[in-house]
Amino acid sequence: MLLIFKQKVFSLHKKFTMGLFNWFGSSGSNNESIKEYLQKNAVVVDVRTPMEFQEANVQGSVNIPLHVLEARFHEIKEMNKPIVAVCRSGARSGNATIFLKRQGIDVINGGPWQNVASEI
Repeated sequence: MLLIFKQKVFSLHKKFTMGLFNWFGSSGSNNESIKEYLQKNAVVVDVRTPMEFQEANVQGSVNIPLHVLEARFHEIKEMNKPIVAVCRSGARSGNATIFLKRQGIDVINGGPWQNVASEI
C-alpha cells in the first residue's frame, strides 16, 4: 500500500514539475525567438507590478501587471502586434503567455525582463 502511495506521489510530482517548466516558458522562447519577435516589431509587455517596473525595465516596454491583464486585454488586442511577455523570473510572464495565447494573441514568454533588454 505504501509503495502504491509513493508511486502516485512521484507521478503527481513529475506531472507538476513538467507543468511548471511549461508554465515558466522553458518549452517556448529562447534568445533566438526573442530576436525574431523583436524583428517583427513585437511589443514588450512587462507584467510585473508598477513598483517593480519603475525600478528597471526594458526600454519602450509597456507595463500591464498580471493581476489586471484580463481587464486590460483590449489594450493588447488593439496593438495588433506580436507580444513578448516579461517579468522578474519568467513565472508571471509564463502565466500571461498562456492567457494571451488562449485569446489568439501571437505571444512568447520572454522570461526575465533582462533577457529582452540584452537584445535591444
